[in-house]
Amino acid sequence: MHTADVVLIGGGIVGSSIAYHLVAAGCKNVLVIERETAQGKGSTGKSMGGVRAQFSTPVNIQMSLYSIPFYASFEERLGCPCDYRPQGYLFCATNEKHMAYLRANYEKQIAMGLKNVRLVAGDEIRSLFPQLRGDDIVGGSFCSTDGFVDPYSAMIGFMTWASDHGATLWKNAGVTGITRSKGRNDGSFEVATTRDTVSTRTVVNCAGAWAAPIAKMAGIDLPVEPLRRMLVPTEPFDQFPHTAPMIIDMSTGFHFRPGSRGFLLAWDDPEETPGYKTDFEASFIEKILTRAADRVPVFENVEVNPKRAWAGLYEMTPDHHPILGESPEVPGFFFANGFSGHGVMHSPATGKILSDLILTGNTDLIDASLLNFSRFAEVRMIHETAVL
Repeated sequence: MHTADVVLIGGGIVGSSIAYHLVAAGCKNVLVIERETAQGKGSTGKSMGGVRAQFSTPVNIQMSLYSIPFYASFEERLGCPCDYRPQGYLFCATNEKHMAYLRANYEKQIAMGLKNVRLVAGDEIRSLFPQLRGDDIVGGSFCSTDGFVDPYSAMIGFMTWASDHGATLWKNAGVTGITRSKGRNDGSFEVATTRDTVSTRTVVNCAGAWAAPIAKMAGIDLPVEPLRRMLVPTEPFDQFPHTAPMIIDMSTGFHFRPGSRGFLLAWDDPEETPGYKTDFEASFIEKILTRAADRVPVFENVEVNPKRAWAGLYEMTPDHHPILGESPEVPGFFFANGFSGHGVMHSPATGKILSDLILTGNTDLIDASLLNFSRFAEVRMIHETAVL
Protein backbone atom coordinates (compact mmCIF):
# COMPACT_ATOMS: atom_id res chain seq x y z
CA MET A 1 0.00 0.00 0.00
CA HIS A 2 1.36 3.38 -1.10
CA THR A 3 0.42 6.59 0.75
CA ALA A 4 0.22 10.15 -0.57
CA ASP A 5 -1.12 13.46 0.74
CA VAL A 6 -2.80 14.21 -2.60
CA VAL A 7 -3.56 11.85 -5.49
CA LEU A 8 -4.13 13.43 -8.91
CA ILE A 9 -5.93 11.20 -11.41
CA GLY A 10 -4.73 12.20 -14.90
CA GLY A 11 -1.30 13.42 -15.96
CA GLY A 12 -2.30 15.86 -18.70
CA ILE A 13 -1.61 19.58 -18.50
CA VAL A 14 -4.24 20.20 -15.79
CA GLY A 15 -2.96 17.45 -13.47
CA SER A 16 0.62 18.54 -14.16
CA SER A 17 -0.12 22.17 -13.28
CA ILE A 18 -1.91 21.19 -10.05
CA ALA A 19 1.08 19.01 -9.12
CA TYR A 20 3.45 21.92 -9.76
CA HIS A 21 1.38 24.40 -7.74
CA LEU A 22 0.93 21.98 -4.81
CA VAL A 23 4.64 21.20 -4.64
CA ALA A 24 5.59 24.88 -5.03
CA ALA A 25 3.27 25.63 -2.08
CA GLY A 26 5.11 23.08 0.07
CA CYS A 27 2.94 19.96 -0.35
CA LYS A 28 5.59 17.48 -1.54
CA ASN A 29 3.88 14.10 -1.17
CA VAL A 30 1.86 14.32 -4.38
CA LEU A 31 1.16 11.33 -6.61
CA VAL A 32 0.04 11.76 -10.23
CA ILE A 33 -1.54 8.67 -11.79
CA GLU A 34 -1.47 8.51 -15.60
CA ARG A 35 -3.03 5.50 -17.35
CA GLU A 36 -1.05 5.88 -20.60
CA THR A 37 2.60 4.93 -21.09
CA ALA A 38 3.37 8.62 -21.72
CA GLN A 39 1.76 11.89 -20.73
CA GLY A 40 -0.27 13.99 -23.15
CA LYS A 41 -2.04 11.22 -25.05
CA GLY A 42 -5.46 12.59 -24.09
CA SER A 43 -6.62 16.08 -24.97
CA THR A 44 -3.40 17.94 -24.10
CA GLY A 45 -1.34 16.62 -27.00
CA LYS A 46 -4.18 17.30 -29.45
CA SER A 47 -4.90 20.89 -28.42
CA MET A 48 -4.60 23.92 -30.72
CA GLY A 49 -2.57 25.66 -28.01
CA GLY A 50 -4.35 29.01 -28.12
CA VAL A 51 -4.30 31.29 -25.06
CA ARG A 52 -6.54 34.35 -24.75
CA ALA A 53 -8.00 36.77 -22.26
CA GLN A 54 -10.75 37.87 -24.66
CA PHE A 55 -13.66 36.19 -22.89
CA SER A 56 -17.11 37.43 -21.98
CA THR A 57 -17.35 36.21 -18.37
CA PRO A 58 -15.36 37.73 -15.48
CA VAL A 59 -14.28 34.35 -14.13
CA ASN A 60 -12.76 33.28 -17.48
CA ILE A 61 -11.06 36.68 -17.85
CA GLN A 62 -9.62 36.34 -14.31
CA MET A 63 -8.26 32.87 -15.04
CA SER A 64 -6.59 34.22 -18.19
CA LEU A 65 -5.13 37.21 -16.31
CA TYR A 66 -3.23 34.72 -14.12
CA SER A 67 -2.48 32.14 -16.82
CA ILE A 68 -1.09 34.30 -19.64
CA PRO A 69 1.54 36.18 -17.56
CA PHE A 70 2.41 32.77 -16.09
CA TYR A 71 3.09 31.43 -19.59
CA ALA A 72 5.06 34.58 -20.44
CA SER A 73 7.39 33.89 -17.49
CA PHE A 74 7.20 30.07 -17.72
CA GLU A 75 10.85 29.46 -18.59
CA GLU A 76 12.10 31.72 -15.78
CA ARG A 77 9.89 29.99 -13.24
CA LEU A 78 10.27 26.38 -14.33
CA GLY A 79 13.49 26.23 -16.33
CA CYS A 80 11.68 24.75 -19.35
CA PRO A 81 10.25 26.53 -22.40
CA CYS A 82 6.51 26.49 -23.19
CA ASP A 83 6.91 28.33 -26.51
CA TYR A 84 4.53 31.16 -25.62
CA ARG A 85 4.12 33.38 -28.69
CA PRO A 86 2.11 36.57 -28.10
CA GLN A 87 0.86 36.98 -31.67
CA GLY A 88 -2.62 37.91 -30.50
CA TYR A 89 -6.19 36.90 -31.21
CA LEU A 90 -8.19 38.91 -33.74
CA PHE A 91 -11.98 38.54 -33.67
CA CYS A 92 -13.52 39.71 -36.96
CA ALA A 93 -17.11 40.94 -36.69
CA THR A 94 -19.34 40.88 -39.75
CA ASN A 95 -22.39 42.61 -38.32
CA GLU A 96 -23.38 45.17 -35.72
CA LYS A 97 -24.57 42.48 -33.29
CA HIS A 98 -21.09 40.90 -33.24
CA MET A 99 -19.56 44.35 -32.81
CA ALA A 100 -21.84 45.24 -29.88
CA TYR A 101 -20.89 41.92 -28.29
CA LEU A 102 -17.15 42.62 -28.72
CA ARG A 103 -17.63 46.13 -27.33
CA ALA A 104 -19.38 44.81 -24.21
CA ASN A 105 -16.63 42.21 -23.71
CA TYR A 106 -13.92 44.83 -24.26
CA GLU A 107 -15.39 47.05 -21.54
CA LYS A 108 -15.52 44.11 -19.12
CA GLN A 109 -11.94 43.06 -19.97
CA ILE A 110 -10.57 46.61 -19.48
CA ALA A 111 -12.48 47.00 -16.20
CA MET A 112 -10.86 43.81 -14.94
CA GLY A 113 -7.36 45.05 -15.73
CA LEU A 114 -6.58 43.66 -19.17
CA LYS A 115 -4.21 46.23 -20.67
CA ASN A 116 -3.57 45.14 -24.22
CA VAL A 117 -7.00 44.65 -25.72
CA ARG A 118 -8.43 47.15 -28.22
CA LEU A 119 -11.29 47.47 -30.64
CA VAL A 120 -10.26 47.77 -34.29
CA ALA A 121 -12.06 49.23 -37.28
CA GLY A 122 -12.85 47.25 -40.41
CA ASP A 123 -10.45 49.41 -42.43
CA GLU A 124 -7.57 48.57 -40.09
CA ILE A 125 -8.23 44.82 -40.42
CA ARG A 126 -8.37 45.16 -44.23
CA SER A 127 -5.07 47.07 -44.31
CA LEU A 128 -3.31 44.68 -41.90
CA PHE A 129 -4.49 41.54 -43.74
CA PRO A 130 -5.34 42.35 -47.36
CA GLN A 131 -5.45 38.57 -47.97
CA LEU A 132 -8.70 38.37 -45.95
CA ARG A 133 -11.96 38.87 -47.79
CA GLY A 134 -12.90 41.98 -45.87
CA ASP A 135 -15.92 43.42 -47.68
CA ASP A 136 -18.26 42.41 -44.83
CA ILE A 137 -15.88 42.96 -41.87
CA VAL A 138 -17.26 45.87 -39.82
CA GLY A 139 -14.58 45.77 -37.13
CA GLY A 140 -13.11 43.55 -34.50
CA SER A 141 -11.24 43.09 -31.27
CA PHE A 142 -7.52 42.40 -30.85
CA CYS A 143 -5.39 41.58 -27.81
CA SER A 144 -1.61 41.50 -28.30
CA THR A 145 -0.85 39.31 -25.26
CA ASP A 146 -3.19 36.56 -26.49
CA GLY A 147 -1.41 33.99 -28.61
CA PHE A 148 -0.23 30.38 -28.53
CA VAL A 149 1.76 27.97 -26.39
CA ASP A 150 3.00 24.45 -27.01
CA PRO A 151 0.72 22.38 -24.75
CA TYR A 152 3.03 19.36 -24.66
CA SER A 153 6.06 21.43 -23.60
CA ALA A 154 4.05 23.22 -20.91
CA MET A 155 2.76 19.93 -19.52
CA ILE A 156 6.25 18.42 -19.43
CA GLY A 157 7.62 21.61 -17.84
CA PHE A 158 5.06 21.50 -15.03
CA MET A 159 5.55 17.81 -14.35
CA THR A 160 9.35 17.86 -14.57
CA TRP A 161 9.56 20.67 -12.02
CA ALA A 162 7.07 18.93 -9.72
CA SER A 163 8.93 15.60 -9.98
CA ASP A 164 12.30 17.26 -9.35
CA HIS A 165 10.90 18.80 -6.17
CA GLY A 166 9.19 15.78 -4.63
CA ALA A 167 6.10 14.72 -6.61
CA THR A 168 5.78 11.21 -8.03
CA LEU A 169 4.38 10.28 -11.45
CA TRP A 170 3.07 6.79 -12.14
CA LYS A 171 2.67 6.11 -15.83
CA ASN A 172 0.85 3.14 -17.31
CA ALA A 173 -1.32 2.94 -14.19
CA GLY A 174 -5.08 2.90 -14.66
CA VAL A 175 -7.41 3.69 -11.76
CA THR A 176 -9.77 0.77 -11.14
CA GLY A 177 -11.62 1.87 -8.00
CA ILE A 178 -12.01 4.63 -5.42
CA THR A 179 -13.35 3.67 -1.98
CA ARG A 180 -13.47 5.09 1.51
CA SER A 181 -10.90 3.34 3.72
CA LYS A 182 -12.65 0.69 5.83
CA GLY A 183 -12.20 0.78 9.56
CA ARG A 184 -10.71 4.28 9.46
CA ASN A 185 -12.89 7.27 10.07
CA ASP A 186 -10.34 9.93 9.11
CA GLY A 187 -12.05 10.42 5.76
CA SER A 188 -9.27 8.77 3.77
CA PHE A 189 -9.67 7.01 0.42
CA GLU A 190 -8.16 3.93 -1.08
CA VAL A 191 -7.44 4.42 -4.77
CA ALA A 192 -6.94 1.07 -6.51
CA THR A 193 -4.78 1.12 -9.65
CA THR A 194 -3.33 -1.47 -11.98
CA ARG A 195 0.02 -0.85 -10.26
CA ASP A 196 -0.70 -0.59 -6.51
CA THR A 197 -3.30 0.71 -4.07
CA VAL A 198 -2.83 4.19 -2.65
CA SER A 199 -4.15 5.56 0.62
CA THR A 200 -4.83 9.32 0.61
CA ARG A 201 -7.10 11.92 2.17
CA THR A 202 -7.36 13.98 -1.02
CA VAL A 203 -8.22 12.81 -4.54
CA VAL A 204 -8.35 15.20 -7.50
CA ASN A 205 -10.16 14.22 -10.68
CA CYS A 206 -8.08 15.64 -13.59
CA ALA A 207 -9.11 12.97 -16.06
CA GLY A 208 -10.11 15.32 -18.87
CA ALA A 209 -12.70 13.87 -21.21
CA TRP A 210 -12.73 10.72 -19.04
CA ALA A 211 -13.72 12.66 -15.89
CA ALA A 212 -17.28 11.27 -15.60
CA PRO A 213 -16.26 7.58 -15.35
CA ILE A 214 -13.68 8.50 -12.65
CA ALA A 215 -16.29 10.47 -10.68
CA LYS A 216 -18.66 7.50 -11.00
CA MET A 217 -16.11 5.37 -9.10
CA ALA A 218 -16.62 7.73 -6.16
CA GLY A 219 -20.40 7.57 -6.58
CA ILE A 220 -20.72 10.98 -8.22
CA ASP A 221 -22.67 11.85 -11.39
CA LEU A 222 -20.48 14.45 -13.08
CA PRO A 223 -22.06 16.41 -15.96
CA VAL A 224 -19.01 16.29 -18.25
CA GLU A 225 -19.22 14.72 -21.69
CA PRO A 226 -16.68 14.30 -24.48
CA LEU A 227 -17.13 16.18 -27.75
CA ARG A 228 -14.88 15.64 -30.74
CA ARG A 229 -13.04 18.62 -32.23
CA MET A 230 -11.03 18.20 -35.43
CA LEU A 231 -7.96 20.19 -36.49
CA VAL A 232 -6.45 20.44 -39.96
CA PRO A 233 -2.83 21.52 -40.44
CA THR A 234 -1.89 22.71 -43.92
CA GLU A 235 1.27 21.85 -45.79
CA PRO A 236 3.91 24.67 -45.83
CA PHE A 237 2.22 27.81 -47.15
CA ASP A 238 3.66 31.33 -47.52
CA GLN A 239 0.82 33.34 -49.08
CA PHE A 240 -0.37 34.55 -45.66
CA PRO A 241 1.92 36.16 -43.05
CA HIS A 242 3.29 33.84 -40.36
CA THR A 243 3.32 36.73 -37.91
CA ALA A 244 -0.51 36.68 -37.99
CA PRO A 245 -2.58 36.25 -34.84
CA MET A 246 -5.27 33.64 -34.32
CA ILE A 247 -7.97 35.01 -36.63
CA ILE A 248 -11.61 34.23 -35.87
CA ASP A 249 -14.34 34.70 -38.47
CA MET A 250 -17.35 35.38 -36.26
CA SER A 251 -19.80 34.80 -39.12
CA THR A 252 -18.94 31.07 -39.33
CA GLY A 253 -16.72 30.32 -36.32
CA PHE A 254 -13.86 29.34 -38.68
CA HIS A 255 -10.50 30.25 -37.08
CA PHE A 256 -6.88 29.69 -37.97
CA ARG A 257 -3.37 30.47 -36.85
CA PRO A 258 0.19 30.05 -38.10
CA GLY A 259 1.71 26.70 -37.11
CA SER A 260 5.17 25.38 -38.06
CA ARG A 261 5.54 26.36 -41.75
CA GLY A 262 1.85 26.22 -42.59
CA PHE A 263 -1.39 27.07 -40.81
CA LEU A 264 -3.64 25.26 -38.38
CA LEU A 265 -7.32 25.41 -39.39
CA ALA A 266 -10.19 24.91 -36.95
CA TRP A 267 -13.96 24.99 -37.07
CA ASP A 268 -16.50 23.65 -34.59
CA ASP A 269 -18.90 21.52 -36.59
CA PRO A 270 -22.39 22.16 -35.15
CA GLU A 271 -23.47 18.69 -36.31
CA GLU A 272 -20.93 16.95 -34.04
CA THR A 273 -22.53 14.79 -31.34
CA PRO A 274 -21.04 13.83 -27.93
CA GLY A 275 -19.08 10.61 -27.55
CA TYR A 276 -15.58 9.14 -27.36
CA LYS A 277 -14.87 9.59 -31.06
CA THR A 278 -11.18 10.21 -31.66
CA ASP A 279 -10.93 9.31 -35.35
CA PHE A 280 -10.46 12.09 -37.84
CA GLU A 281 -13.23 12.12 -40.44
CA ALA A 282 -11.99 12.86 -43.94
CA SER A 283 -15.26 14.56 -44.95
CA PHE A 284 -14.40 17.37 -42.49
CA ILE A 285 -11.64 18.62 -44.80
CA GLU A 286 -14.02 19.80 -47.48
CA LYS A 287 -16.26 21.48 -44.88
CA ILE A 288 -13.40 23.44 -43.36
CA LEU A 289 -11.64 24.31 -46.63
CA THR A 290 -14.90 25.77 -47.99
CA ARG A 291 -15.05 28.14 -45.01
CA ALA A 292 -11.32 28.82 -45.16
CA ALA A 293 -11.34 29.79 -48.83
CA ASP A 294 -14.44 31.93 -48.34
CA ARG A 295 -12.70 34.13 -45.74
CA VAL A 296 -9.12 33.82 -47.04
CA PRO A 297 -9.26 33.42 -50.84
CA VAL A 298 -5.55 32.45 -51.07
CA PHE A 299 -6.42 29.35 -49.03
CA GLU A 300 -7.99 27.98 -52.22
CA ASN A 301 -4.41 27.04 -53.15
CA VAL A 302 -3.48 25.52 -49.80
CA GLU A 303 -2.53 21.84 -49.67
CA VAL A 304 -3.74 19.55 -46.92
CA ASN A 305 -2.61 16.01 -46.14
CA PRO A 306 -5.55 14.21 -44.46
CA LYS A 307 -3.07 11.85 -42.75
CA ARG A 308 -1.67 14.79 -40.76
CA ALA A 309 -5.06 16.01 -39.54
CA TRP A 310 -6.29 14.87 -36.14
CA ALA A 311 -9.19 14.79 -33.71
CA GLY A 312 -9.19 15.44 -29.97
CA LEU A 313 -11.85 15.60 -27.29
CA TYR A 314 -13.26 18.66 -25.57
CA GLU A 315 -14.75 17.91 -22.13
CA MET A 316 -18.02 19.83 -22.10
CA THR A 317 -20.12 20.96 -19.15
CA PRO A 318 -23.70 22.24 -19.50
CA ASP A 319 -22.53 25.88 -19.19
CA HIS A 320 -19.13 25.52 -20.89
CA HIS A 321 -17.32 26.47 -17.67
CA PRO A 322 -15.12 24.14 -15.63
CA ILE A 323 -16.13 22.43 -12.40
CA LEU A 324 -13.48 23.28 -9.81
CA GLY A 325 -13.29 22.46 -6.12
CA GLU A 326 -14.43 19.92 -3.55
CA SER A 327 -17.39 17.61 -3.98
CA PRO A 328 -20.29 18.58 -1.70
CA GLU A 329 -21.22 14.87 -1.40
CA VAL A 330 -17.78 13.30 -1.02
CA PRO A 331 -15.46 15.45 1.14
CA GLY A 332 -11.82 15.14 0.08
CA PHE A 333 -12.73 14.46 -3.57
CA PHE A 334 -11.94 17.46 -5.78
CA PHE A 335 -12.86 18.30 -9.37
CA ALA A 336 -10.71 19.97 -12.02
CA ASN A 337 -12.93 19.08 -14.94
CA GLY A 338 -15.00 20.25 -17.87
CA PHE A 339 -12.84 22.98 -19.40
CA SER A 340 -14.88 22.91 -22.62
CA GLY A 341 -11.86 23.70 -24.79
CA HIS A 342 -9.95 25.99 -22.42
CA GLY A 343 -7.97 23.45 -20.38
CA VAL A 344 -4.56 24.31 -21.80
CA MET A 345 -4.97 28.08 -21.64
CA HIS A 346 -6.39 28.01 -18.10
CA SER A 347 -4.18 25.26 -16.66
CA PRO A 348 -1.87 27.67 -14.74
CA ALA A 349 -4.87 29.29 -12.99
CA THR A 350 -6.47 25.89 -12.39
CA GLY A 351 -3.30 24.64 -10.72
CA LYS A 352 -3.21 27.67 -8.42
CA ILE A 353 -6.94 27.53 -7.59
CA LEU A 354 -6.95 23.79 -6.80
CA SER A 355 -3.74 24.02 -4.80
CA ASP A 356 -5.21 26.90 -2.77
CA LEU A 357 -8.51 25.09 -2.16
CA ILE A 358 -6.82 21.83 -1.16
CA LEU A 359 -4.26 23.42 1.17
CA THR A 360 -6.19 26.36 2.67
CA GLY A 361 -9.86 25.89 1.80
CA ASN A 362 -10.10 29.12 -0.20
CA THR A 363 -8.49 31.05 -3.04
CA ASP A 364 -8.22 34.73 -3.88
CA LEU A 365 -7.70 34.17 -7.60
CA ILE A 366 -11.42 33.84 -8.37
CA ASP A 367 -14.70 33.57 -6.50
CA ALA A 368 -14.45 29.78 -6.35
CA SER A 369 -18.16 29.36 -5.56
CA LEU A 370 -18.92 30.42 -9.16
CA LEU A 371 -17.35 27.24 -10.51
CA ASN A 372 -18.32 24.74 -7.84
CA PHE A 373 -20.24 21.54 -8.51
CA SER A 374 -23.34 22.79 -6.64
CA ARG A 375 -24.14 25.43 -9.26
CA PHE A 376 -25.92 22.87 -11.46
CA ALA A 377 -28.33 21.74 -8.73
CA GLU A 378 -28.82 25.37 -7.69
CA VAL A 379 -29.42 26.44 -11.31
CA ARG A 380 -26.90 29.29 -11.31
CA MET A 381 -24.99 28.40 -14.42
CA ILE A 382 -22.68 30.85 -16.12
CA HIS A 383 -23.28 31.89 -19.70
CA GLU A 384 -20.08 32.16 -21.76
CA THR A 385 -20.75 33.00 -25.37
CA ALA A 386 -17.13 33.26 -26.53
CA VAL A 387 -16.59 29.51 -26.87
CA LEU A 388 -14.20 28.26 -29.55
